[in-house]
Amino acid sequence: MSPTQYALRFISGKYQGGEFPLRVDGGREIVIGRSSDLDMVLVEDMVSRKHARIVANEGELVIEDLSSTNGTFVNGEKVHRARLKEGDRILIGTSIIKLVGATGEAAQLSEAEVKKQFEQAGARRVTNAGLKPMSGSIDEIPLPDLMQLLSTSRKSGVLLVRTDFGEGRIYFRKGQIYFATIDESFDIPPRKAIYRMLTWSSGSFELEPPDDKEVLDELHDSTESLLMEGMRQLDEVKRIESDLPPRNALLSLATPLMTPLRDLSPAELDVLQLAVNNGRVATVLDRSAGTDLDTFEALRKLIAREYLVVRQ
Repeated sequence: MSPTQYALRFISGKYQGGEFPLRVDGGREIVIGRSSDLDMVLVEDMVSRKHARIVANEGELVIEDLSSTNGTFVNGEKVHRARLKEGDRILIGTSIIKLVGATGEAAQLSEAEVKKQFEQAGARRVTNAGLKPMSGSIDEIPLPDLMQLLSTSRKSGVLLVRTDFGEGRIYFRKGQIYFATIDESFDIPPRKAIYRMLTWSSGSFELEPPDDKEVLDELHDSTESLLMEGMRQLDEVKRIESDLPPRNALLSLATPLMTPLRDLSPAELDVLQLAVNNGRVATVLDRSAGTDLDTFEALRKLIAREYLVVRQ
């Protein structure tokens, strides 16, 4: 068996796209930090001179924090010492690193060659004037995981997420989410915006500097509670999605209307009125006072009971 079994793949930050193979032969150590004489050199302010080390022995990998200033995080949890497994995500400074199986030419390089190529990749990224300190793809690191990492590591800034569904912004203050918006629309309140963004699975992200502008509807929920409720709603939407119309579908009032309106709740009447006035499902979702889950459940009932007709 080859001694090289794993690699550290940088999925965000200055070294994004780089891979650093790990050898698991007896007692091997990889020391990570800002100092130029270490095995893995990460040149950025939030990384300590000696930040962390990974010890490999008999196929097992363990990461240890070396009393760093800003801490070492594994899967969103600050750790002093933790065993690593394939798929784990490590946060050091602004770099998000995924432990993957090592494949390809990188696995065959000597340690000196690996270190040289890795440092050259970082230097090339520095020359890119548009580079953000923390950026990447939500295809690689799902938004719930990213939000948890930013929360646990008490990051401040604006998380900008770009997808085919829109452009979202989540505002963090020392790890606490206090505001969110999609396409800067006043129709979508911040809590609803967060829940919707958690459904996005493809796109890019970057962490911008903190924005000190005042907001009218500041959130005070913990990041953990927002994530828990958002993931619950996501699961519920997935459960009923086979009964839901596409977001680009058009809705119209059924004629003749066979079921009396008095059978509807006030919230369902509101959604019915929005559908009649606006037509498109996406607009109804944006303008509804309820969450997307609340609105989808009302639409499902209105369509099933033939108050509304879906027109593609």
